[in-house]
Amino acid sequence: MDPASNLDRIMDVGLSKGRIAAIKDRLNPDDSKETFRAQGLLVIPGLIDLHMHGYHLATPLGIPVDPYCLGRGVTTAVDAGSAGSSTFPGCRAFAAQPSRTRLLAFLHISCTGLSFSTLGGVTSIPGELDSLKLANVQDCVSTVCQNQDLIVGVKVRLSANLTDGGRNEVEALRRAKLAAQTLGLPLMTHHSSSTISHEECPGTLRPGDIYTHCYHGYPSGLIDPASRQLRTSVLEARRRGVLFDIGHGTGAFNWTVGELCSQQGFWPDTISSDLHQYTCEGPAYDLPTVMTRLLHLGMPLFDVIRATTTIPAQVIGWQDCIGSLAENREADVTILSLDKTEMDLEDCHSQIRRISQKFVPKAVWRAGKPARITAPRQFPNLEKIKSQRPTLDRLQIRDEHPVLS
Repeated sequence: MDPASNLDRIMDVGLSKGRIAAIKDRLNPDDSKETFRAQGLLVIPGLIDLHMHGYHLATPLGIPVDPYCLGRGVTTAVDAGSAGSSTFPGCRAFAAQPSRTRLLAFLHISCTGLSFSTLGGVTSIPGELDSLKLANVQDCVSTVCQNQDLIVGVKVRLSANLTDGGRNEVEALRRAKLAAQTLGLPLMTHHSSSTISHEECPGTLRPGDIYTHCYHGYPSGLIDPASRQLRTSVLEARRRGVLFDIGHGTGAFNWTVGELCSQQGFWPDTISSDLHQYTCEGPAYDLPTVMTRLLHLGMPLFDVIRATTTIPAQVIGWQDCIGSLAENREADVTILSLDKTEMDLEDCHSQIRRISQKFVPKAVWRAGKPARITAPRQFPNLEKIKSQRPTLDRLQIRDEHPVLS
């Protein structure tokens, strides 16, 4: 299944010297040194996770990339603003270069990135934009220009508690937009519990900019709490070409919001995990688990694969390199099973849905070399589910009578 080539059929894929050598109805296994038999499985381009945090040990949110990304079928991960202009050299040296997973990055408009930021509710730790002295457009632009092989866009987090009580939000957004526009690259915006209106964000974002965390139920969500309908400014932004990304994380996937969006035909353009220290062992777990949630909501299988391969590759301008099984491409290949199951699966707030199928990684090759598949330590993680329950009280959109497992 390769959405970039509009392929969805039973075929053989041949790898040679780190590249995709052939895709045919039948290849002779006797011509190969090694064969992986994938009957009944999905053979797809290496998954692309557009939003995660992989600056391990140098930032409070960072995780080791390979166990949670490559080990789950993700051959390309994009760090979403863990580093800023002052800290990106370390991200290159200590996160991107040692990882077998291809690690790219959005550069934070704050020069510190997330080097001292943890989850938003911790008031004793300063937000990365509490001072606008940290947001220098020229430094951001210069750093991107010097690291074009890894940096694919600009990131800004718009939340009142990260921006001196919201006083810096408008100016931080203006500077981030200016940096991205100067570079001709996408801007990724985190817009949660923000003082900025939807008319401003996503309303003034450019075509190709990314509005992440799009299924959260906190104030400033996509759904109007009174009508439970998508906001007009959101629909207009989509028509203009603004892209909407899941960015699951620890608080940005809400079953109720997902169901309301699906009922109104509003699917995400891209599906990402926002994996970090507080999500990698639940509630997100990994990208295939986030994909499972979208499949349960009714998103067509082909579109789920497209949203984790073809489209994220296009969003970051890497469509000629990744996101496809086309011949002569670097051999990033993922094999998933779609298992029948009967299990409860939580959202970020311990609301439960009974799912009947789930994606399970079975094999992965990065540049033609196989990697070991890993799994969550506990799935589902009952302790994590319990710890998430208090967040229900802060939601504007939630189940009327939530079922908590």
